[in-house]
Amino acid sequence: QEKEAFSYYCAGMRAESNGSYADAVQHYYEALQVEEDPYDRSYTLYNIGLIYGNTGKYTQALEFYHQALSLNSNLPQALNNIAVIYHSQALRAQSLEEDEYIELSKELFDKAAEYWIQALKLAPDNYPGARNWLKVTGRLMDNN
Repeated sequence: QEKEAFSYYCAGMRAESNGSYADAVQHYYEALQVEEDPYDRSYTLYNIGLIYGNTGKYTQALEFYHQALSLNSNLPQALNNIAVIYHSQALRAQSLEEDEYIELSKELFDKAAEYWIQALKLAPDNYPGARNWLKVTGRLMDNN
């Protein structure tokens, strides 16, 4: 079963690198059907999240990133990608310039900061743009 799961995972990676996202997702779902190891499952779930994020399906991407993190909390790339989605949504809400959206944008920026801080704790040398944004916006404390 382990070899079968790995075979599906590899097929998903190949399809993803070729831009065949529908095929990749199908292969990843097949891998999830037979993969039992939580660590390996986390990377499959993460890759599904990547595809959904790359195709603009942010709600689904967030869902799969969170599933991946529930199995493997040491995935700074998932934390970063969640933050990127929240930050993007915050910018979009901010651009609407209506009171209700301004408040929503603040909440989303705070969520983005929360996830970037977690990512930076796991991978302090990664995500310099996020670190800079956190510093500029006053969201990065000295102990983060």
